[in-house]
Amino acid sequence: MMKCLFFTGLLAAGVIFSSHAIMEVYKFDTPEKEAIFRKLSNELRCPKCQNNNIADSNSSLARDLRMKVYEMLIEGKNESEITDYMIARYGNFIIYNPPVIASTLILWAGPALFVFGGFTVLVMRSQRSNASKNLVRLDNEEKSRLVILLNETVVTKENEDNIG
Repeated sequence: MMKCLFFTGLLAAGVIFSSHAIMEVYKFDTPEKEAIFRKLSNELRCPKCQNNNIADSNSSLARDLRMKVYEMLIEGKNESEITDYMIARYGNFIIYNPPVIASTLILWAGPALFVFGGFTVLVMRSQRSNASKNLVRLDNEEKSRLVILLNETVVTKENEDNIG
């Protein structure tokens, strides 16, 4: 019984101290710097987790990135300088809204092109199927009657042109 209580207490102490170790505390000179830190931490994507921002990620890389943002803010860097540094180091993937440039154009235009292409295929297929439904197969007798009717129409049209 004593061993059980000892191990339970040891486990509780381990949980308490490990959860305390995870909390990161950053001290800022001004509330503006703290606001910039929070904004950047929510806007920068963790390269390891890929779907979390660095504020929500528990990875060691996200922790290092938070520390780098903090250090750069303390050094006096502004928001755009920090963002440019992160983009230079990790590429446009680090930000959730990459700029429209040649390398990211397919990301921005791809969905629209996909929808437009699908719509075009649907229209072409429906027109093709309507055209094939409207075709009528003529036997030889009907073909000869059609030629006669067309010739009469052409002769009548020429006569009207000559009269008018």
